[in-house]
Amino acid sequence: MKDIGQHSEFKKVIEMDIKFVKRSNIKSSKKRTSKFKPLLEALEKLKPGGQAIEVAYTNDKNINSMRTAVYQFSKLHNISIKSRRDSSTKKIYFYRDR
Repeated sequence: MKDIGQHSEFKKVIEMDIKFVKRSNIKSSKKRTSKFKPLLEALEKLKPGGQAIEVAYTNDKNINSMRTAVYQFSKLHNISIKSRRDSSTKKIYFYRDR
């Protein structure tokens, strides 16, 4: 640890070995994919201007996780999927834009 000055909150700093790596070298787990696999499989069947998928949710955390998984899926497949939420019925709708 190094002493870097007079300010007490900055007195101790942990030295870190930082280096840049290619993003392609980073392995990521796809836990979310398995949790939302039925939803992602249904998204594959959507057609632009066609039907929407209706999904019930229990809380806002579920919506955020679901939307993140859907938007990652749409980016990966180079398609546009939009969502609308009906908070009165606690349902979210996904539809394909293009």
